Amino acid sequence: MVRSTELSELLMSLVRDLKRYQKNLTSAIPPSGKLFTCLSGGHSKQQNHAQQALATVDVKVHDSTIRKRVHKFDFHGRCARRKPLLSKKNIKARLKFARERTQTKTRSSGIMFFGQMSLKLNYLDTGTCDDVWGCFAASGPGQLTVIDGIMNSGVYQKILKDNVRPSVRALKLKRSWIMQQDNDPKHTSKSTSEWLKKNKMKVLEWPSQSPDLNPIEMLWSDLKRAVHARRPSNMADLKRFCKEEWAKIPPQRCERLITNYRKRLISVIAAKGGPTPY
Repeated sequence: MVRSTELSELLMSLVRDLKRYQKNLTSAIPPSGKLFTCLSGGHSKQQNHAQQALATVDVKVHDSTIRKRVHKFDFHGRCARRKPLLSKKNIKARLKFARERTQTKTRSSGIMFFGQMSLKLNYLDTGTCDDVWGCFAASGPGQLTVIDGIMNSGVYQKILKDNVRPSVRALKLKRSWIMQQDNDPKHTSKSTSEWLKKNKMKVLEWPSQSPDLNPIEMLWSDLKRAVHARRPSNMADLKRFCKEEWAKIPPQRCERLITNYRKRLISVIAAKGGPTPY
């Protein structure tokens, strides 16, 4: 992209050259949007800067002349390549997962869903936030913990050690319960895999890029609304409100999410493995 100082010098150089040939340039100046896209690739601040610079000089020039001059200075307006929401590999994995889960005899009520999210002091705050980890099953919400510092494999394993077994006992899950986690590198690292195997925790095979398949996302939305409604004024309030509001989530809400989970799977099948709203 063109920086402001470079753009200014470029425009003035262009204007100086065009003044020498102004008598031969009779075409009208092209629309501003097209002109500034040629100059700066569409960045709004650079467009305004270009507009101000050109407005100081009464020059009529064709857009092709501008493009040639800009390209001579090796400036090109380019757009980033659009990345698909899902890779073909993950679409196939999601479709396979949804089909298998709709046909399996294993009840979704025996799954404990895990999740992690960032919660800010308010909707407009862009810097101050806390990461929280939580879990739930059909019988209700499990434990929730606030993550201090940077999450890595060691921190994740400690969270599991401190929270999973107590949640299983509190929710009275059967011995055949399965834990669900996404494919974050911290969750699938060699040390975490060995820890899970050592502690005899069975993990549900999970397709990547599939937050729409995890019903805990609905609980995160509930939690955000409840916490922000209380208007936390500092990080201590934020942490306290998170734990209090999470504990208030009724078991019936969790049970409905699990009961309707089959509909979520059918939606993915109908979308042929593509993304679905959640």
